[in-house]
Amino acid sequence: MTEGSRFLTTLAARRRYSLPAAALGGGDDASRPGAHAAALWAVRISEARGAADGEPPSAGELAGAAALHDGMHAVIAAASAAVDGPAPLAAAWARWAGGAASEEAAEYGEAFARAYVATVASATDGPHDAGPPTGAQTMEATWLVARAASNPALARVRTLLDDPLAVTGAWQEVDAAASAALAGVAASPQGPEVPGARAGSRPLDLLDLLLAPQRREPTSLAGQLRLAARLWAPYLASASGLGERLLRAADLLEEEGKRAPAAPGPPPPPPEHAHRPDTVGAPRYSPDGAWMPEVAMVAKSTYVWLAQLSRAYGVRVGRLDEVPEAALAALRDDGFNALWLIGVWERSRASRNLKRARGQADAGASAYSLYDYVVAEDLGGEQALAELSRRAAAAGLRLASDMVPNHTGLDSRWLVDHPERFVQLPEPPFPGYSFTGPDLAGGGAVEVRVEDHYYDGSDAAVVFERRDRATGEKRYVYHGNDGTAMPWNDTAQLDYLRADVREAVMRTIEEVAGRFPIIRFDAAMTLARKHVQRLWHPLPGEGGAVPSRARFAMSAAEFERRMPREFWRELVDRMAERAPDTLLLAEAFWLLEGYFVRELGMHRVYNSAFMHMLMREENGAYRRLLKSVLAFDPRVLQRYVNFMSNPDEETAREQFGAGDKYFGVATLLATLPGLPMFGHGQVEGLQEKYGMEYLAPKLDERPDPALVERHRREIAPLLRERGTFAGADAFRLFDLVGEDGPVEDAFVFVNRRVGGDRRPGGAHGTVLVAYNNSPRAVAGRVRVSAPYVDTLRGGGLRSDTLSEALGLREGGPPRATFTDLATGAPTRSADVAELRHQGMWLELRPYEARVERVAQTVDPGVERIVVPQSAPDGTRRLGSPFGLDPRLAGPRGGGARRAARRRRATRGLRRR
Repeated sequence: MTEGSRFLTTLAARRRYSLPAAALGGGDDASRPGAHAAALWAVRISEARGAADGEPPSAGELAGAAALHDGMHAVIAAASAAVDGPAPLAAAWARWAGGAASEEAAEYGEAFARAYVATVASATDGPHDAGPPTGAQTMEATWLVARAASNPALARVRTLLDDPLAVTGAWQEVDAAASAALAGVAASPQGPEVPGARAGSRPLDLLDLLLAPQRREPTSLAGQLRLAARLWAPYLASASGLGERLLRAADLLEEEGKRAPAAPGPPPPPPEHAHRPDTVGAPRYSPDGAWMPEVAMVAKSTYVWLAQLSRAYGVRVGRLDEVPEAALAALRDDGFNALWLIGVWERSRASRNLKRARGQADAGASAYSLYDYVVAEDLGGEQALAELSRRAAAAGLRLASDMVPNHTGLDSRWLVDHPERFVQLPEPPFPGYSFTGPDLAGGGAVEVRVEDHYYDGSDAAVVFERRDRATGEKRYVYHGNDGTAMPWNDTAQLDYLRADVREAVMRTIEEVAGRFPIIRFDAAMTLARKHVQRLWHPLPGEGGAVPSRARFAMSAAEFERRMPREFWRELVDRMAERAPDTLLLAEAFWLLEGYFVRELGMHRVYNSAFMHMLMREENGAYRRLLKSVLAFDPRVLQRYVNFMSNPDEETAREQFGAGDKYFGVATLLATLPGLPMFGHGQVEGLQEKYGMEYLAPKLDERPDPALVERHRREIAPLLRERGTFAGADAFRLFDLVGEDGPVEDAFVFVNRRVGGDRRPGGAHGTVLVAYNNSPRAVAGRVRVSAPYVDTLRGGGLRSDTLSEALGLREGGPPRATFTDLATGAPTRSADVAELRHQGMWLELRPYEARVERVAQTVDPGVERIVVPQSAPDGTRRLGSPFGLDPRLAGPRGGGARRAARRRRATRGLRRR
């Protein structure tokens, strides 16, 4: 490799910072494109810089500078080789030297060698033994150093480049002569139009091509590197690995942006190109067991719940088999038939020790940092779980549990017995890492240490140290990581490129299914193939999600060979044979919700949009989401898990309050298709958010009796009717159309149990749900449903009128009666013919929710339903025989009601 291909620094800078002897960039092997050497350089510079030196360059900036330097050299070499006659820079040097003073060219060459070229050897060694550079090499090296020094994106690298020689007249002349020579070589751009290209018929020149990345992206080094990889690709074909190296250097810069803690709040999803939904394949839904659509689930953080039960019942409740039967009956009375027990498995001692070492004296281990999938001994072990399961079944409750497939605890059984199953390195990925803290495993065959800077919060390392006591062998194992914030520092990441890992995890899931009929998979989206690759084995140019992993970039073909199938699809097919009556529930985000249920075959998938959008009252956005799913495949809706809180979010009371808005959104939760999931303490109105390490609540809270009573009066009856609401085959979403168009704050929909009893007074029938998720009264007319794919009639798009959705038959009984589903009390009646032709005028108070069963009858027995002026919950009702404010009637509503009064008067005369 010629001297022009080495990223040169001044001899003074190398001595000042005690930089390593190896050249930056060119000396690294292909699998570590500058990253390792750049990290060493960055540490040395940072340690030696003075207060007046400003910010030191990062490893990514150093690797990027070297990659650009080497890329330019390769382009110049390839273009020069294609020129007939002398190489352009050799000819340019000859012209300059011939026109200079007799000794000026020789003196310049010697001065440049003293200032720069000698630095490719050790700072204490003599000049490089390859001999003095030629004149052409000196000219190229001058030009390359000048370009790096003038690049705004490399401002922090200039401390390595500046030398008094650069301000001399000779330097300026050599630099200008090189630019003129490069401008005389024709080049053809590749990819986007090259900025700065001269207009006219003359072909693009080599100088324009070389400077294009800086001109297009003057302040973004990552942008320059990616553009260079595209524009220079034809000239880099013979330079082994240089194109990838440019991309990997860009990835390293992206990684450096991830090393700082993220801002509080929900983690942002990956960029759009990284998570485009995979919804083009044929649907491969898993069939539900007969009981699955009826599931209404409540979560309980196990240790916290047992502590609360002890206080509530005045007896010690420390084991699973000590849960009072009255507590299980209370859950049933609240409308639930599934109980999610968070944290029943044996947890990692290292997780507990780490949290206590950082000042959480009363912390347990995280519920998601596991030693093994056995029930914790202090909860009573497997026998206690079996007893609780038996008693829960007698109370009508199925049990659910977590399975954490992508990581284990730091000191898990697998980490001790099968360390090869984890993503790891033989040495730390960054030279600044140190592991001198306590052994968190607390004895045994393996020592475990997290990186020292975790203890003061100054860094969040991506690996921890595993040391075998018997052999002294050290492995640096990656923490679990989803690429959105900090690593999960008490976890160890499994390597899903290994077939033995995938097999071992599937066997474990089968074992869990033998104890729990419902399994929730934590962070399931991280194991979709596209995200296994994005996080741990990125394509060149697509790294940056997990710091240090860009250097382990992998081609698409190699990744396909190592992980040929989606893990989740393989698991679903296997469970369908071996544990078919197990409900598989995935916590998945990043716009993969539809993919997880429609193509991967999960029974249910998280729908976090329900919570976030309704809490922020982004009602129009959420209605558009529902409409888009209906127009794509309504069956996705019935696979959603909707919730108002989950263990990672603030409590439902914190987000929705405890008044009408809370109960209105809870009404949607109980009546939309899918699986409703209630958080720990949600029904009781508790405000504390329980950390995954909590062994008991920290706040002295008591259930809110008024909230519990209202839940049992308004919400529990809806949960017991989940068979009516769970499916999407008969789900129809409507606009409430006011004078100014659709009222986006109003949610109006109809549903029924397909194949259920639709007779007047039948056990199920059709139900109309209406809710106003805003502090303003709304009114409008309900006529035609949003378009939906009719999966029962060939899959075409269609819409239904309100009367069609309600199942009101032409030629049938003339009246439609509405009764409150929770209480059974009649609320109103309407003329069927009028509903068919005009729809229904509907008015809703702020945060008002209605759930009404609709039946077609001959004589409803009530023509005027007087709604009390004050509801049982103290909410003031608007005065009107139908609970409606005449000021909201609207142009069509008033006329419709006047026509109805005339018909009633006519019927009264006929009776007399």
